[in-house]
Amino acid sequence: MTAPPVPAVERPKLLSFGNGLNVAVIGATGGIGGALAEALDRSPAVARVFRLSRSQADSDHCLHLDLDDEASIAAAAAQLHAAAGILHLVLVTTGILHDDSGLQPEKSWRALSGVALDTAFRLNSTGPALVAKHFLPLLPRQGKAAFAALSARVGSIEDNQLGGWHAYRASKAALNMLIKTLSIELARRNPSALCIALHPGTVDTPLSKPFQGGVPGDKLFSPAQAASHLLGAGPPDPSGYRRALRLGRTTHPVLTARGLSAPRRSVRRGPPCQRPGPGSRTGGHG
Repeated sequence: MTAPPVPAVERPKLLSFGNGLNVAVIGATGGIGGALAEALDRSPAVARVFRLSRSQADSDHCLHLDLDDEASIAAAAAQLHAAAGILHLVLVTTGILHDDSGLQPEKSWRALSGVALDTAFRLNSTGPALVAKHFLPLLPRQGKAAFAALSARVGSIEDNQLGGWHAYRASKAALNMLIKTLSIELARRNPSALCIALHPGTVDTPLSKPFQGGVPGDKLFSPAQAASHLLGAGPPDPSGYRRALRLGRTTHPVLTARGLSAPRRSVRRGPPCQRPGPGSRTGGHG
């Protein structure tokens, strides 16, 4: 199954962030990360888009950052600090569900593997947390800014009605808790700053390719469509949950997720996590 034709994509305005924005996209050689970087390049509010990736295939346009190597994360943050001073938006678009070494989502507890669990947590939880460690200090102390990481609906505990996918589910649940905890600390530093997890829906990337068979055509999004939704140019989720942070709004659209119940509250007290969604390390989320 392939994604439906891509309609004309609205340029993200990001009006509530102001102008002259510096943006970092981590995982920019992946499907969603690349589409987000391209969309942000078209935004009149964005001055510079910094692309970061572990891949060296496009080293002239991408800075090196490997989630498995904290030294590379720290070095990338230092490079951006020297180049831009501050970042207004940091997007972490990395993730792993399967790979060429045999990592696959488990169908039963009998398939559990310490290696698979370690890999999933390193790349889906620990890596983004270390990015936050080194990149959150680059956000301004005043004014609207955001640190956002792609999560997944399958990381919701209460929403888990099917079982399976143990390592991926658990690593995304851990990411959601990390984001929630980081958001509280960030709000003390800058009450207008957001720290959130994003649900991109099912996106036509290598990550979701083996699992698209049962996805209706209108629920399978191209990377460009997903990027448009995530940046606030797309429609809300028909179920009543928004698929994404509406980055162009002045306030955080709090969602009360079934698996991450949280009261509606001001950003000043720390925004809760976004509702997560189902999504290879090379393709971004799906």
